[in-house]
Order: sequence, then structure tokens, then C-alpha cells
Amino acid sequence: MRVGRLLSLILILPLTATGQGITAHPDEALVKRALSNEARAAGDVQHPMRYRLDKSSPRFASTKEILETKDGAVARLIAVNGSPLSAADEQKEQARLDGLLGDPSKQRHRKQAEDDDSARAMKVLRALPKAFLYRYAGSVGGPTGEMAKFTFTPNPEFNPPDLETEVLTEMTGEIWVDTAQERVTRLEGHLQQDVDFGWGILGRLNKGGWIVIEQADVGQHQWRITHFKMSMSGRVVFKTKVFDTTEDQSQFAPLPVGLSYQQAIRMVRAEGASTSQGVNALGKR
Repeated sequence: MRVGRLLSLILILPLTATGQGITAHPDEALVKRALSNEARAAGDVQHPMRYRLDKSSPRFASTKEILETKDGAVARLIAVNGSPLSAADEQKEQARLDGLLGDPSKQRHRKQAEDDDSARAMKVLRALPKAFLYRYAGSVGGPTGEMAKFTFTPNPEFNPPDLETEVLTEMTGEIWVDTAQERVTRLEGHLQQDVDFGWGILGRLNKGGWIVIEQADVGQHQWRITHFKMSMSGRVVFKTKVFDTTEDQSQFAPLPVGLSYQQAIRMVRAEGASTSQGVNALGKR
């Protein structure tokens, strides 16, 4: 997994749930239930989805179709810098998918990486009840009803047991919880101090970095992250890096439970072939 995506996972999975930790407000029970809901949802494999992922940085933008399968996610590139793939690039993408289909070990390796990341994320989730202190900051209206707003700060009594949870000691911000469905709708977090991080990478995130995450009900009470924005800088393996990334996920649609990665690839290959034929036909006019 690329460093940028790994950093996203480090920050996204802790923070999408931290806003439902302990609080002194009478709504403490609501927040704890929401935390339980987030932890339960993190392990849900019974509601696979297909969705569109638009990812951009100052120098590059891509659009992909993502299909979740029992064997891990399958992605098909459909646009670069806002333009659909050319016929030649579409053929390259088809060849990449054919290669993945013909070599199951590549998908097994990807699935193992996803499982490892999920296990580390669950370690962070289990630390959340002790990692933060929360203050109720009022209620606001949202697209689905009332949202309770909380501010959060590090708990000074929290002693992170490992590098994975070290980032939780320096993050402050605000979080909104949907009071009807008891799920997070938005989070804004800021690093107040430099912080080291682990997961097999030597690195440090610099003070002043920030992150925004929005989550929504995408149908049938299934909640997914729909918007993610990160602006961070730091050191990774002795090199200075800037992480300025925006991700938007949309067009969610359910997929059959138990869908294999081979079935997903055949689906997107057929669609890609149709797209390529359409481009070729236009080019002949």
C-alpha cells in the first residue's frame, strides 16, 4: 500500500470513530452507542458496495470504480485529470485487469494487506474510550435531522500502548453525530504537536496538519465516508513529504454478498470493453 493511502487509513479509521468517545454531558450514552456502532460497522462484510472514487492532489487527479468483494477490493481506472481514458489507455487498463485475473496471488496479497490494515484499525478503535475527552457543544440541523456537536481533546491520562495509537495523543477538533441513527456525519481534526507514527514506517507528522471527514447514509442505513480532505506534512523514511489529498466517494450501489474478485473483474472488463468500443467508433466518424 502506498504511503499516502496508509497515512489516510491511519487517520481516517481512528477519527471517524473518536468523536463518539466519553463525555461528561448527559448525552454520554448516545456517544457511547455511536462508538459501538462505528466499531461494529468497521467489521461489516455483509453489505459490499460499488462506488466511484474521485481522488485529487495539486498535480494529479483520478477517477476509479471500486467494487468490494470477499477477496478484497477491485478497482478500474476510468478517468485521469478529468478526462476519460483514451483507447490506448483503456487497453492498458484492460490488460492490467487481465493480469490480475490470471494471477490470483496478486489479489491474495492485496487482501492480506487490507486485512492487516483492518486489524490495526480495530486496535485503534479499542483504544478510543480512553484516548479522548469530549465536551458537548450544542445541536445543529443536518440533512437527516438533528446532529449533536462535540469538541474533543486528548485525554492526558491516556498512555498509548503502541505507535499506532500515538497519533491520538495530539489530535483536537470537532465532531458531529446524527442523533437519530447514532452515527458520525462530520469530523474536523487538527494536529497540535508533531507526532511519530509507526505501522512499519519510520516517520513523523508535523504540527498544524488537518483533516476533514464527512460520512453519510448512502442507502438502506449503510454509512460510508463520502468526503475526505487531508493537508499534512512530515518525514517519511528520512524524506520530507507533503500530503495534500482530497477524496470524494459517490454513486454507491449494493453488490451481492460473496461476490468474488474474479466476478468483479469480469464485470468491469465488460464495461471497459464497451467504453473502448465507443471511443473507437467516435474516432472513426
